[in-house]
Amino acid sequence: MTLQKAGTEVTYTITYLEMAERPRWDYPHLPITSTAALLKADEPPVWYFLSLYDAVGRDYAWEDMHDLPEDEVTEQLNRSTLFTLFDHGWPQGFFLLEPSGEGAVDLAYFGMVPEAVGQGLGGWLLKTAILSAWDMPGTERVTVNTCTLDHPRALALYQKNGFEPVRREEKVRTLTRDRDLSRIPS
Repeated sequence: MTLQKAGTEVTYTITYLEMAERPRWDYPHLPITSTAALLKADEPPVWYFLSLYDAVGRDYAWEDMHDLPEDEVTEQLNRSTLFTLFDHGWPQGFFLLEPSGEGAVDLAYFGMVPEAVGQGLGGWLLKTAILSAWDMPGTERVTVNTCTLDHPRALALYQKNGFEPVRREEKVRTLTRDRDLSRIPS
């Protein structure tokens, strides 16, 4: 097991991506044998969002939302749209769409829980998230960012689905929780 301990300083690169035109594909169909359902959360409580955030992001150093006061997280949720993918009775993944002004909608968070990765629903969820963003009133472009702490295939997946990098930024952070690198797929 390779462990990065809380307190470790890590350097990472953020890639900001943008999609300037609505994709030509339609909403994807779920696999015929799937029992999955996508549910929109109306006024979700902070604890619910943070449970999804942690379930998806714990291996990728998603820690920032825990640094915010609860009222700031509530404000972000109130101006955003949260969707949760359920299958077999439990959350498999989620996405959060946040209008960010001037015709942009940000795919602020997207991901699958580790137990659901590789089960064939991630691509479906991403395409659905992208088209849901484009269906929001006034959308002229969709943005997303990923970093080198995220799933190693995240950047390629976003590009495969039509996002183009527009800038990169180097950052340094100190981990606030242990990070088990052996849990991250290669």
